[in-house]
Amino acid sequence: MAEHVRDKVIHILAEQAVLEPGDVSLDQTLEDLGIDSLGLVESIFAIEEEFDISIPFNANAPSESEFDISSIAAIVGAVEGLIAAQRS
Repeated sequence: MAEHVRDKVIHILAEQAVLEPGDVSLDQTLEDLGIDSLGLVESIFAIEEEFDISIPFNANAPSESEFDISSIAAIVGAVEGLIAAQRS
């Protein structure tokens, strides 16, 4: 399941950045990918839709968000955590 989540999140972010998924690595940041604040919001909506989850993210105050966007790995981990919490 974890690989599935990772691959889907990377695909969504790569699409937003107009990159191939193979060009995205877990240690990169959204800034590395060229994803701006609007792209981040669109990516979050796409991730929410893909996994049927609600992401606790405030676009007006991203630094105060409970959703870690510091790296691609952090985003994948946060999505996995939300999916796990929804199932329990």
